[in-house]
Amino acid sequence: MRVFVVAGSPAAQQPQGLTPGLEDLVIAADLGAQHALRWGWQVHLLVGDLDSLPADTVHGLEAAGVEVVRVRAAKDETDTELAVARSLEMGAEQLVICGATGGRTDHLLANVFLLARASLSGVDACLVDGGETIRLLRADGDSARLNARAQGRKDTTQLPDAGAGLGRLTIEGAAGDLLSLLPLGADAAGVSTGGLLYPLVDETLHLGEARGISNVLTGSRAQVSLRRGRLLVIHNRTEYK
Repeated sequence: MRVFVVAGSPAAQQPQGLTPGLEDLVIAADLGAQHALRWGWQVHLLVGDLDSLPADTVHGLEAAGVEVVRVRAAKDETDTELAVARSLEMGAEQLVICGATGGRTDHLLANVFLLARASLSGVDACLVDGGETIRLLRADGDSARLNARAQGRKDTTQLPDAGAGLGRLTIEGAAGDLLSLLPLGADAAGVSTGGLLYPLVDETLHLGEARGISNVLTGSRAQVSLRRGRLLVIHNRTEYK
C-alpha cells in the first residue's frame, strides 16, 4: 500500500508528476488537508491538533465521511510525525511525504529525519515538494545497527560492519536534473555513482563539506551506492523549474 502524507507547510508545493491513485491512501496532517483539497486530492484521514485548519474545512471533511483524529496541542510529536506513525501502523509499504520542506527550519529538519523512522520500519519513503524529491540511502550494515538499536540492543559491536553490503539507489529523471548527496550524522564512505556528470568512485563524503552538492544527471537514470553511513539524496527535476 502506498500512503501520501500531506504536511502543513505554508510553502507547500504540489508534487509534480506524482498523484495518488485509486488504491492509494491520503493522510493529511492538520493544514495539509487544505493543500490536499487545493490539489484535487481526496483525503481519507485527517490527523492533528487542528490548530491551523479552519473549522469549516474540518466540518466539511467530517460531513464527507473523512475520519478525523484529534490530538491535544501540548504533545511531544508534530502533526506530521503522528500522520507518518499512523501510516506505518496501517501497513504502508511506500510513503510519500508532501508539503514538508518549506516554512520553519525546525519542522523541515524534523520531517527529513522522519525518513529514518520509515526506513527502520522497512518502508520506502521520500519527501516530495514541487519538483524536488529527498530520499535517505543507508548502507546495509548501518541498517542492521540502527535496527538493533531500535529493538533495544545496546551492544552492537558484534553486528556486521557497514561494509558487509552496499546500499544502492536508482534515480529516475532527465538529463540536466540536479542531484545532491549529503552525508547525514557522520562521514559517508564508499560512495560511487553512475550516470552523473561528476562521477564518484569509492570515495568518502565528509560531514560538513559540500562536495556532493549540485551534480547533474547525464541521462534519464542515475545510480548511487554507499558502503558505510547514510546519505540524503536530493533530486531536483529541471523540467519543473
